[in-house]
Amino acid sequence: MSTGVVVVVRGATLPAAALKILRDATAVYAATDVDASLFGVPDITEAPSLKDVVLLAGSRDEPAASLLIATGAEVIETPAPPLVEAAEVMDRLRSPGGCPWDAAQTHDSLRQYLVEETYELLDAIESGDREALREELGDVLLQVLFHARVAAEDAADPFGIDEVAADLVAKLVGRHPHVFADADRVHTVEHQNLKWEELKQQEKQRKSIVDGVALGQPAVALAGKLGQRSGRAGIPLDLFPVGTGAAAQLFRIAATARRAGVDPEGELRALAKQFANDVRAAEQAARDVGLEPTTLEADGWRKFWPSHSM
Repeated sequence: MSTGVVVVVRGATLPAAALKILRDATAVYAATDVDASLFGVPDITEAPSLKDVVLLAGSRDEPAASLLIATGAEVIETPAPPLVEAAEVMDRLRSPGGCPWDAAQTHDSLRQYLVEETYELLDAIESGDREALREELGDVLLQVLFHARVAAEDAADPFGIDEVAADLVAKLVGRHPHVFADADRVHTVEHQNLKWEELKQQEKQRKSIVDGVALGQPAVALAGKLGQRSGRAGIPLDLFPVGTGAAAQLFRIAATARRAGVDPEGELRALAKQFANDVRAAEQAARDVGLEPTTLEADGWRKFWPSHSM
């Protein structure tokens, strides 16, 4: 070797491609961004020169690594999994020298994008558009990475994407004792739902069956969720809100539908989309005969409405 080798490590993990070089090397050092004790090698500051050394570095940007690479050193590294790379890109955007807009965001300022991206993902699922589904899943993932990075910067209670993932793993394992432990097997979806509710009650020490219901969700979905939760608790339908007002009627319809296994939010959204499509079709039918849709009155709309224009 005439220019040395830079081995980019991840934590205490060495790339497999570097193992032979490390076994044969006579001068192996750890860069300033690597804990030398993890690998049992001296620090680069102890090297008489950078000539013909193998340098274990945490990144290509470490000063000694950067200098070696500039002089033509071979670089050996294991490519980061795309999910890890996505987190690293988010870190770069929020770091000094990154993106001013990204750096200025807060949990509060990002709320609107989380809601928008979630609905765009929902639309991709309902439309069956696989390309859009893949893209929108990425956009929702970005929101998770973004919020986790903002949380990591909190001075009082910091946590990052690793803590978020660790909590998720613990939750998934804890809520599936029949898969990851020796609990009794669960054979039906209904039994699984019941066990989940019991486990969640124990985990969060909930005092009410409606604790944990997201009150900020759309009203129809909220009414449906409350109908489902109250149904599991045995609350009878006659205790639902009464009255002839629109709100009471909507609540009863949504809550009763969810108890029957129907997603009222999804069903209503699908019907609303169909109505929007019918409006567009009627407008186009009017234009096709030379009429401007804005001039249509009730009978005109009836004439060109899809269900009456056959």
